Amino acid sequence: MPCRLLLALASILVSALAHAQDYPARPIRIVVPYPAGDSADLVPRIFAEKLHAKWGQPVLVENRPGAGGNIGAESVYRAEPDGYTLMASPPGPLVVNRNLYRKLAFDPAGFVPVSILAEIPNVLLVNPRVPAHSIEEFIAFAKANSDKLNYGSQGSGSTSHLTAELFKSTAGLKITHVPYKGSAPAMAALLGGEVDLMFDNLGVTLPHVKSGKLRALAVCSEKRVASLPGVPAISELVSGFVSATWVGIVAPPRTPVQIAEKLSAAVAEAIRSPDVVGRLAALSAEPVGDTPKEMAAFMKLEEERWNRVITSAQVKAD
Repeated sequence: MPCRLLLALASILVSALAHAQDYPARPIRIVVPYPAGDSADLVPRIFAEKLHAKWGQPVLVENRPGAGGNIGAESVYRAEPDGYTLMASPPGPLVVNRNLYRKLAFDPAGFVPVSILAEIPNVLLVNPRVPAHSIEEFIAFAKANSDKLNYGSQGSGSTSHLTAELFKSTAGLKITHVPYKGSAPAMAALLGGEVDLMFDNLGVTLPHVKSGKLRALAVCSEKRVASLPGVPAISELVSGFVSATWVGIVAPPRTPVQIAEKLSAAVAEAIRSPDVVGRLAALSAEPVGDTPKEMAAFMKLEEERWNRVITSAQVKAD
């Protein structure tokens, strides 16, 4: 390798290390590509507070919803790769949309992984008018009323949609999909009886279950969850059936790995804080805090898993 090239590479490495040591020297912006108020928004705000406390720099959360998360994702993808613009997102724009949309204005594989913050299990919810009080009763009722039931989702290709399609194919059911533009209108439709059932993350739906406005028939975690100990996991009937809404942080392409690792270490430190664990537990969220390499491997598996569902169910974007 020519001497000039070696010197240039050494200069770049020294500059990146110095930049990482000084980081952060100004406010950090975390873009959430979904509306405020749901788990995708609440989880990163918990960590933003901890990062602010650790570094003394403002860490601002900005909601940029639209197009299944693609609008916010594109804005971060095109941002300066200096660690001051990040994205905190559920699976959609990171591992689902590349197989759902014919063309994206960004390459999900180009993002630099930082860390998965937390996982929140999805749950099968029904309106109380549905005469089923267990997962077995529901499957029997759905088969006896084939094509008469409908389910809501946050939109085509959302985790709630794909989980429902996976459940339908696994249980051999025919249920009509009714997509909504976001979690809030879908939940309102379920509460109002416009749709019969929905898969949604447990964090934002637990209060409706506790109040009796909705009935939880099964959770989609590997095991039962502490907040609903009497509700079985679907995996107890169908081995390997797992569906969770996770929230992960990524950085724009070409962000120095030293910055990603510094952010990841700060997330892992925050997760050891009892108040963070408690606030996540209130959302039925399990803390993760993995490394950039571990997050990259996890996202690869998630993309492969959901692509199988998209392909088999012939799911298309709205």
